[in-house]
Amino acid sequence: MLTRFPRLSARYWRCAATLLLALTASLASAAPRTLDTAFGEVTLTGTPERVVTLYEGALDAAIAVGVQPVGAIVTRGGNQVAEYIQPRVGDVQIVGTPGETNLEAVIALAPDLILASARTTEPQYRLLSRIAPTIVPDVPAFQPDTWKRETRLFARALDRAEAGEAAIARVEARVREVAQQLDTTLAPDRRDAALVRWMPQGPLVMSRGLFSASLLQAVGFQVDDAGIVEAGRPHSHPLSHENLAKVDRHALFLATLNADGEQALAAARQAPAFQRLEVARNHRIVTVNGQLWTSASGPLAALGILDDIAEALTDGPLARPMP
Repeated sequence: MLTRFPRLSARYWRCAATLLLALTASLASAAPRTLDTAFGEVTLTGTPERVVTLYEGALDAAIAVGVQPVGAIVTRGGNQVAEYIQPRVGDVQIVGTPGETNLEAVIALAPDLILASARTTEPQYRLLSRIAPTIVPDVPAFQPDTWKRETRLFARALDRAEAGEAAIARVEARVREVAQQLDTTLAPDRRDAALVRWMPQGPLVMSRGLFSASLLQAVGFQVDDAGIVEAGRPHSHPLSHENLAKVDRHALFLATLNADGEQALAAARQAPAFQRLEVARNHRIVTVNGQLWTSASGPLAALGILDDIAEALTDGPLARPMP
């Protein structure tokens, strides 16, 4: 005797296929992944749900791949996360500063993953890893691809590797667009530039290897730090106003971190030494947000910086013909 099975509808098979795909994706996600970090291999399983970031670049990368951390640190010069990313972070708990983490605040958030800075020391790492798996990048600082390597590492830790690659690709596409804009706006002999952060104690020349400086170079500027930034340092010692000529270039990108820096810059603009700069006389100074340009890193920060460059070339100081 033959047993007849009921005829199954196309809708049934579509549902079954959907469930199978979901199960396959779930199993793939559950597969362990081992990451190389500054303190050895860290193996993770599954998708983390409660993430704490202890580094501006880690917060940026997490948001860029669609993850909302539950905890983060403040940005340099501020009392909250950086202004450029505030609209996207949601209700995030502040757990420290770039120089000091509040371990009790981290513990209270019960994280299942901590993303830390490459500057994290081994004793700090040991403490953090007792709270949750902790990822510390083993990536050299001040290299053009530092932010990409960090983004890929953080994205893998978050189980969002494909989203990380997509975020990097968006930045690379935007670099090409802005580079084309630069080619049609500034002659090759007018692309030398300096990046300076103005502080109350005086201007700091930023390293050519800094994140934003590397983006300036990627689109075609020749960034010059006047040879006064020590190797491995993000910036010079404060310059006196009399030494401002060291950064007199065809373009000057001038950053301030907060209101104190802005007030100091406003006062400096009245000084004869500042007014004697050729870049000042030619009105080729591009003022930018120091939280974004001198403290941030990651895909979203890169897009913000590239937008600032594009605006300066379109409607800003660099769009004006040179005298």
